Amino acid sequence: MKSSSVATEPAEADAPRRPRRRPARADVLAIGAYALIGVLVCLNYWGDVQHRVSAHLPTDHSWFEWLFAHGAHSVRHLENPLFTVRQNAPDGVNMMANTALLGVTLPLAPLTLLFGPQVVYTLYLGAALSATTATSYWALSRHLVGSRAAAFLGGAFLGFAPGVVHHANGQPNFASNFLLPLIVVRVLRLGDSGRWRRDGIVLGLLVAYQIFINEEMLLLTALACLVVVVAYAVQRPRVARERAGRFLAAIGVGGGLALLVTAYPIWFQFNGPQASRGLQGGVFHSWGEDLMAFVTFARDTVAGDEAVERTIGLTEQNTWFGWPLVLVALVALVLLWRRSLPARIVAVLVVVFTIGAIGPKVRFGGVQTGVDGPWAYVPDDLPLVEMMMPTRLTLVVVGAVGVLIALAWDALAGDALAGAPPRWLRGLGYAALLAALLPLFPRPLPAQRVDPPPHFITAGGWRPYVPAGRTLVPVPIPSNVHGLTTLRWSALTGQEFPIPGGYFIGPNEKGEGIFGAPLRPTSRLVYATMDANQVPAITDEHRRQAVEDLRFWRASVVVLGANPREAVLRDLMTALLGPPQRVDDVWLWDVRRGPLLTPAV
Repeated sequence: MKSSSVATEPAEADAPRRPRRRPARADVLAIGAYALIGVLVCLNYWGDVQHRVSAHLPTDHSWFEWLFAHGAHSVRHLENPLFTVRQNAPDGVNMMANTALLGVTLPLAPLTLLFGPQVVYTLYLGAALSATTATSYWALSRHLVGSRAAAFLGGAFLGFAPGVVHHANGQPNFASNFLLPLIVVRVLRLGDSGRWRRDGIVLGLLVAYQIFINEEMLLLTALACLVVVVAYAVQRPRVARERAGRFLAAIGVGGGLALLVTAYPIWFQFNGPQASRGLQGGVFHSWGEDLMAFVTFARDTVAGDEAVERTIGLTEQNTWFGWPLVLVALVALVLLWRRSLPARIVAVLVVVFTIGAIGPKVRFGGVQTGVDGPWAYVPDDLPLVEMMMPTRLTLVVVGAVGVLIALAWDALAGDALAGAPPRWLRGLGYAALLAALLPLFPRPLPAQRVDPPPHFITAGGWRPYVPAGRTLVPVPIPSNVHGLTTLRWSALTGQEFPIPGGYFIGPNEKGEGIFGAPLRPTSRLVYATMDANQVPAITDEHRRQAVEDLRFWRASVVVLGANPREAVLRDLMTALLGPPQRVDDVWLWDVRRGPLLTPAV
């Protein structure tokens, strides 16, 4: 197989445009293999798709099921998808200020209406992972390497890297990277032809669509492209000057178009109802990447072990390459440094974003040292980055390593090393790369069973109790800690009734971003009772506050279904509201009549 002209230094400046190729049998096989791996990753969900959620992040999994239901509800009722009052009633939720995934949930609304959010969530998660590998394979095979095997391995890593698969545990927005390779290719080719208007328009449309999938990954990609362009210009100043005019013109067209398409949604995100600024005082700024994480095997790989999470971290496993891949990557960079411009640019990306991901304090082996990291000098309220986690900068390192894998395999298959590699060296190189990658093969994501909604909810028994403009108050009220199952009541019934509380990011009384709705006295009392598994002494003040909260929530009925804390919650609500009714399989407090029926409602 021939090597790409951009992989070696002498000819990359004026490499001719490759002729378009139709998909070959190797391309079809590659995409088929990616699809099978996507099914494997989601296998535990498919075992009982209606009643299983992520065992790692069940709250996020339930939130994204709710998002698919939101997309379907918005399309079915022709409602504004940027805002909803179906959660956090009566204040609502600014969907653009959350990870709404509107670029996916709206187009897939017909499937959600047909099969339900659980099926569509699982189907989409596997498809998103596989689609990312497919577009990565296309970008590598068409624009960087000549070996399809090299493109296959690089694409597989970019789509199924340990950090990406770990985010697939309840966060499909971070597995939805299929547009990013297309954006990168388009940016890097902007100035190499006279079609700057067309190129800018294509880039602008891709960027606009990505904003409705994951803005954070778009920001990371933009930062990476900036570093790549600067590194290229430093090493190829003459070519960079020749392309600068066309490049800037295309960037202007693309940026202008993207801004035109997304101006209102972005304005709504920062200025619309329930918009917020930052998140809990920059709490995520302390989440830097542990240096030992680079050489550790992630939990969701065949070589991984759950025990490492107790040492290094539980939530974010963004690198976790394992020591063999780190060693092979360093050797590949040394061997390719002199002859491969892309390899040198990859090295720059790795260094810049690894340092940037360290966070405010250096962490090593799960221990926070006293050594300052770069984020110690970044203000918590800096615009654009105020909600970013430093550790997620290493997702750019993941992309760089995927490109390096393709370059290394392509070098062995061609002549990018000094002369044609002898057979024994090729065999050794292939073996080393495979030995470093095989331990990172993903395992099925861990799943746990979750109870279905009560029959009273799914069969529509609630309908006579919830007139238009009123809410159904589930117990416990959903939050980012409690009420996972009650949030799913809304998702799995098509969001036909609004609920208070929820799992989202919204403003507190100061306009700062927090998880969930600001706690009211009754919701706080419910959560405290659940945590203690004991009903506190209930006073008349508690009852007065409960009435006030129900008026604020515009409640018409309070519903308690099967729950590990069902008995204690029933006693609590009885002490607050009086004896309940047993209707179907739930306890029900009808609050439409009596002292709660006031003009305030």
